[in-house]
Amino acid sequence: MTTAYYEIRVAGTLPPGALLDFDRLNAAVETVVHGPLPDQAALSGLLARLEASGAQIMEVRRLRRAEQESGK
Repeated sequence: MTTAYYEIRVAGTLPPGALLDFDRLNAAVETVVHGPLPDQAALSGLLARLEASGAQIMEVRRLRRAEQESGK
């Protein structure tokens, strides 16, 4: 199984507990969450948690290796 990197843009700011249990993810000031997720189930779980916390998901992108390495 290959870990894939994702970038998730949400409207507004995230509450402090929104990324608990996803310790390898980062959130930028503009509320862009990015980092590795082990599988589709983890992605679905994260999206469900973000929606439950009231975040409006604007975009989800699977990042290519070059984007992962450059942090874009």
